[in-house]
Amino acid sequence: MPYFSTRNKNLTASSVRAVLQGLAPDGGLYIRDDIPALGFDWRGTLKKDVYGMAEAILHALLPEFDGMDRLVELAYRGRFQKEELTPLVSVGDIEVLELFWGPTSAFKDVALSMLPRLITAARAHEGITERTVILTATSGDTGKAALAGFQDVPGTEIFVFYPENGVSPVQKAQMVTQQGANVRVCAVRGNFDDAQTGVKAIFSACADGKLLQGKNAALSSANSINVGRLAPQVVYYFKAYADLVKRGRLREGELLDFSVPTGNFGDILAGYLAKLLGLPVGRLICASNRNDVLTDFIRTGVYDRRREFYRTISPSMDILVSSNLERLLYLLCGDDAEVAGYMEQLRTEGCYTVSDALLQKLQAEFRCGFCDDETAKQTIGRVWREHGYLMDPHTAVGWTVAERLRAECPERPLVTLSTASAYKFPAAVLSALGVPDATDSFASLHRLSALTGTPIPPNLAALETAALLHNDVIDKQDMLDYVLGRIGR
Repeated sequence: MPYFSTRNKNLTASSVRAVLQGLAPDGGLYIRDDIPALGFDWRGTLKKDVYGMAEAILHALLPEFDGMDRLVELAYRGRFQKEELTPLVSVGDIEVLELFWGPTSAFKDVALSMLPRLITAARAHEGITERTVILTATSGDTGKAALAGFQDVPGTEIFVFYPENGVSPVQKAQMVTQQGANVRVCAVRGNFDDAQTGVKAIFSACADGKLLQGKNAALSSANSINVGRLAPQVVYYFKAYADLVKRGRLREGELLDFSVPTGNFGDILAGYLAKLLGLPVGRLICASNRNDVLTDFIRTGVYDRRREFYRTISPSMDILVSSNLERLLYLLCGDDAEVAGYMEQLRTEGCYTVSDALLQKLQAEFRCGFCDDETAKQTIGRVWREHGYLMDPHTAVGWTVAERLRAECPERPLVTLSTASAYKFPAAVLSALGVPDATDSFASLHRLSALTGTPIPPNLAALETAALLHNDVIDKQDMLDYVLGRIGR
């Protein structure tokens, strides 16, 4: 039983059960603390293609799953526009890891193409016949990627909740036009933190099984609170490192820095897990937008969500409660009681302060910075003019913070993760290029394409004629009733 709750080490689960449950019964996140002791062959893994890398890494992190090579093939082969899945592109003196070539043009596709395969395999492994109900809160990209991944997967239903006015028009269009007999999409009056807190509250309310009696259903999650969502993201850190070694930009064993646009902390935590597996990861740079709660935390050790919430042009990072940070706290301090205390303080008081010892460990592993909307726009425009490279606002945040911190280690290669296609945020990108927004989001797509000579991703172009299928809007306190009233319908 390698996995246990971050808040209580006595609550254990196999990797199969951890993926099925999503969240531990006490509200903690499943974690394992033996990764450095696995003796993972990171050097051998670098020599594999991306499919072999995925198989090796996922088998190490999720050991009870059988036939991981077959699951990887089913998840990825033929589903991405690029055979290598996540190409690395040199732009000036920064390397850009493009994570947006999947079915929904966002980095979440890497994990959410895999998670349905894992859950299907886990159901078979455990002989489960009841429905697995996936609950997901999204700040924009997770929702569509999860919907696409779980569409009509046998034995599953999926509910996706998004903040009513907190996603881009293209992101919203992707979700509300989603087909599938087993999918539901619902807007929540509030922000992403409200939706995420509501999903966690549903798990808590249903933990003893009483509310689900007679529904023949069990809950799971497609958010990165699910270790089956987190583990596949480790792969592209290895892929980026291997690419630079093959190109002669990096000698095997040298450190490589990564700048990661970060909201819920899952994407950057995957980089830390890669380091625990042995990959020579140098600085992990946590890049925040104006909602800079993580930047403040890394600088001071004080996590305080009691601050003004900003709606920005990088909405997938408009988050004040970063769930995956809880896993990092445990990995750094190794004390479940300490982590449970921090999480209780966050719940009751809205803030917590970590110990000096934990802060020192945190700052030894992570650097940080933030970027406001105007600066992100300036970066988009400047990089396009100087390099002919088009980036979305989230990538611009990562790029901007990377540039600021580059002087610390100018000799070391630096990779910025590019988390979404620029076409998911056409209005913001057009503004950054000095062009007025069009009258609607689809006109903006065409205007951006005409201006830059770059193609609209086919999956986004198809939204223009897609039928609206989901129009539910509820208050955050009604999320539990919404789910219970619709399971199995």
